[in-house]
Amino acid sequence: MQTNYPQKKGIGFILSEAFAYWNRTLVYQILFSLIYFSVLFVVLFYFATRFGIMEQYIGLSEKLKQGMEVYRKGVQEIADNPNFLKFQIIWLLTMAFLFPLNLGLMKMFRKLDQGEKPAMEDLFAGYAGTNFFIYTSFFLFWSIIYVYTVPTIFLALIWVLVTLFCAPLMFFMDKRIPEAVALNFKALRLYPLEILVCTFVAFAFKYFGILTFIGAIFTLPFWNAVIYALYSKIFRELK
Repeated sequence: MQTNYPQKKGIGFILSEAFAYWNRTLVYQILFSLIYFSVLFVVLFYFATRFGIMEQYIGLSEKLKQGMEVYRKGVQEIADNPNFLKFQIIWLLTMAFLFPLNLGLMKMFRKLDQGEKPAMEDLFAGYAGTNFFIYTSFFLFWSIIYVYTVPTIFLALIWVLVTLFCAPLMFFMDKRIPEAVALNFKALRLYPLEILVCTFVAFAFKYFGILTFIGAIFTLPFWNAVIYALYSKIFRELK
């Protein structure tokens, strides 16, 4: 399938499209967030309690009152917990398990473009057949590189940008990871301002909601709407 790069759309147009996708599927966005946070919370709470990390974490508030030096020692004690690495791996695997939910939202956005009505089962499209193994594996691959680049900040940002469209390219156009990264990189060279600004807005909107706790239920999935709005304007595989 050939990929065509259309004429540039304005940043305002792309963001308005993203808000439209998000608004028209708001019920499913909330359901996405409830599933995501519920699974993540239950799994992490269970293993944090089992490994003794929860007790150490709760104790940090008391250590903070005793000064930063005591607090830092408390944080180090958590890191030195022999089960802390296991906890981090479980956290990563849980997020990998939840990652295919993002593809479900993108399928809903595609159905809106096609004039169809999204359905509940669309949210789980990323788990159908081999999709689950493909996208959980992709997330694990992506995360390993991200973890090693995040201390530099700059390299982590580059990695996020050059893989921004990998999931929809793999899902809608059946591209392999190397092909998806190559197309993503080409799009980044052609539309740097649009991608950077829209990514920043999505990041700010998403994490503003997370900081307000309740707002996170509404804003967590907005990132997907922005990615899809950019993707649908840059990669025209539909005729």
